[in-house]
Amino acid sequence: MTRALVCVLLATTYFFPNARADENTERAVSVREANLYVSPDTSSQKLGVIERGREVAVLEHSGQQWLHVLASLGGEREVSGWVFDKGLVRKTTPNGDQILFGEGADSESEASRRGGRRGADKDALRLYYRVAEYFPNSPLAGEAAYRSADIAWQLDVEDMRRRPSAQEKDPYMRHQMDEEQMRKVMKKYPNTKWADLAAFDLIDNKLCGDWQGDPKCPEKETSLYEKYAADHPQSPKAAEALYDAAWRQSALIEIYRERQDQKKQEESRAHAIQLAQRIPQQFANSDFAYRAQRLLYPLHQKIPTYGNVTD
Repeated sequence: MTRALVCVLLATTYFFPNARADENTERAVSVREANLYVSPDTSSQKLGVIERGREVAVLEHSGQQWLHVLASLGGEREVSGWVFDKGLVRKTTPNGDQILFGEGADSESEASRRGGRRGADKDALRLYYRVAEYFPNSPLAGEAAYRSADIAWQLDVEDMRRRPSAQEKDPYMRHQMDEEQMRKVMKKYPNTKWADLAAFDLIDNKLCGDWQGDPKCPEKETSLYEKYAADHPQSPKAAEALYDAAWRQSALIEIYRERQDQKKQEESRAHAIQLAQRIPQQFANSDFAYRAQRLLYPLHQKIPTYGNVTD
């Protein structure tokens, strides 16, 4: 155990042995990194840093500047200390939903920037989550809930891809992403674009890792994407789902060619063309409409789209 952590634990136990919070305690969310001190004095010992999106329970006030809080510092760690009453959004803060959402969007942008702030992706995840939690009736709540769930999902996907099991053909033989938050979005915001987007992400858990030349994988995945497009025709991901299905059928042409199954080859080509043609018809001027046209070109010219594409 490090000396710094020992100091934190001793400070928490010694200085604030009776620090407690209940359901009636005032709570707030930090939109900045804030230092947590042993006493309401910047020259006192620093106990830690409250990150963006972390919640604090307000135990008492000291003048107009300082708050005695029980702060969540990550994991199961909660530390009692003093913090400046700045950058803390309450449920009563005017435009609080917009402030939290805006800070989440800023953190998300920072995370996508090369050399961006470390941990900005997790800051965004927490901030978006708090929008939906603190302001459930806000018009931003559904989008915030989905964005939080999606960031968690993408971090889980990155973790999955780093594991050796990522190449397993059977999807249930590799790490499965946690579906809880996505399913909560679908349950709480049914028949919305956010529920549609969450349903699309869930397909990831059903995809094969490495196909290993087995046609069952792209056949199954084609069905998954076709079903999604049929069940969610207004989804922002409907065009992408049709494209994903069409591309898998185009890949099957080469898989069946290797197996010398001419009949299956032509069936896959016809299926791929039929799916690809639907995209510009239903989603004209979208990126996937143009990508579908690009896919149709090699399909008609019998140019391979999967595997070794050189003559």
